[in-house]
Parts: sequence; structure tokens; C-alpha cells
Amino acid sequence: MQAFTTLTSISMPLDRANIDTDAIIPKQFLKSIKRSGFGPNLFDEWRYLDHGEVGMDNSKRPLNKDFVLNNPEYQGAQILLTRENFGCGSSREHAPWALEDYGFRVIIAPSFADIFYNNCFKNGILPIVQSNEVMDKLFAFNGKISIDLDAQTINANNKTYSFEVDAERKRRLMNGLDDIGLTLQYKDDIKAFEKGYFKTYSWL
Repeated sequence: MQAFTTLTSISMPLDRANIDTDAIIPKQFLKSIKRSGFGPNLFDEWRYLDHGEVGMDNSKRPLNKDFVLNNPEYQGAQILLTRENFGCGSSREHAPWALEDYGFRVIIAPSFADIFYNNCFKNGILPIVQSNEVMDKLFAFNGKISIDLDAQTINANNKTYSFEVDAERKRRLMNGLDDIGLTLQYKDDIKAFEKGYFKTYSWL
């Protein structure tokens, strides 16, 4: 998992509340468990004018030019601004996979669905909770936003906003540790245990 420390990027304003995981990545794309390749189908039903299916050539599909993801002004954005209850609905981990595969490293919203919020940290995305008042200010600002995870700050339009994050989740994200990476920190201890265990219980 890619470590996160600081990030400066333009932001993409997705001014909608209660965006569920089926909107983030529709159910027909959940067949793969590779964690990659989902970016082209992020927000598929809003992004394209036709119905998407696995294996389609997205470069030939008609785009919804009114959807923010297709606005040239926001291409390359790594920060997503959105509204309340982002990531609600089913618990599919494919949702943060699609967001990360597209290029988003930070999502800022007034609230998140619990399971989606947890899955973001496990997949290298920093979800940040801010008040509706702060969100309105961020939506109104068109410049670059800087995120400092160590300092737990957002800098935008010469103003600084703080955010809360669990200390252990912060440590894992700053060190690029997903659940597998966390386990591998103890690989020497695991090997030593296995060696001693099979020596003691050699008949197993």
C-alpha cells in the first residue's frame, strides 16, 4: 500500500449527499478481486450515457459531459470533496479500490458510512471529516488544497483547518501498512513460532 504523508492537489467537487457504494462502483463490476482496474468504471452510471458492463472499451463509450468527473478542469484531482454519508449502502471494498485506482488519495466530507470509512484506511485513502461550514468554504475554493497527515491539517485559500484521525490508523497510513503489511512486520516472530511449534508437535 502506498504511504501517505502530505499531498497538494486540486480538488474535485462532487456536491451530492448519500452517495452509495453502488453509485461509486456498480455491482456488475464486482467480479474481480484484483484491487486494480476499477478506475475507468468509477461512478460509471453517472459518468457515461450508456449502460456499462465488464469488458467494454470505455474509450468508445459516450460521456456525460455534465458530470464533474468528465470536466477537464478537474482532471488529475487527487482530492474529492463531497457531502454527508458518503459510501453508504453495501460494504463492498471495491468502492475504495475504484476511487484509489482513479487517483483519489483524500476524500473530505461531513460524514462517511462506517464500513466505507474503515476500508479507506485499509486501501491507502485518507477520509477526512469536516463540518458543513468548512465544506462550503472548500467547495467555493478553486485552488490547490494541501493535506498534512502528520500535522492533521488542511490548507486552502490561506486558511488552515484541523482534522481528527485515530492514532493507529494514522501510523499505518503514514507507513503504507495495510492488514497484510502490518502482519509482515512480525514475520521473523511468526517464523520462529512456527519452527518451535513444529519441533514440539512434530507429529502434526
